Amino acid sequence: MAPRKKKTAKKPSNKSVRKVAKKNAANKTAKKVVKKPARRAAPKRPLDTLAAEKARLEANKKLVLAFYQKMIGDKDPEAARPFMAKTYKQHSAYAKDGFEGVAEFALMFKRDFPNHRYEVKKVIAEGDFVVLHLHGINGMGPNGEQVVDIFRVKDGKVCEHWDVIQEIPADAQNPNGTF
Repeated sequence: MAPRKKKTAKKPSNKSVRKVAKKNAANKTAKKVVKKPARRAAPKRPLDTLAAEKARLEANKKLVLAFYQKMIGDKDPEAARPFMAKTYKQHSAYAKDGFEGVAEFALMFKRDFPNHRYEVKKVIAEGDFVVLHLHGINGMGPNGEQVVDIFRVKDGKVCEHWDVIQEIPADAQNPNGTF
């Protein structure tokens, strides 16, 4: 018997090589399109929501400053009433709850300290709260008072109040100043 000849691989023609290359390129392109991850959705807090929140906080600051000016600056409770909620909760030891309680305090303050005035040093708003950092002048202390008033705002009205009042001493233990 005659020995068998080994089969040799037939060399592909240039035409068939180009066909295979083209097919492979098309498959790779198709795979890339399939493998690309989908784009993520936009953030849940769009810029217009942030702008609206900033505007709400600014409106709360203006509301509290107007209320404070009428009630404590002008000592005119009736002029301050439109800025107050029907239910006004007081946490200050100096006044009772409700409009009547804070009005009574303002009128007593007007009688006892007619020349009292204040300077707003800082106004901070976060969430439903507005914080005023104030310098009270011609009030209870000979050097004035450092006051922090905290207000809660609900539905566009001042509804709750806390305060911290500290008489300013003649001499401080540091050079930083009260404000």
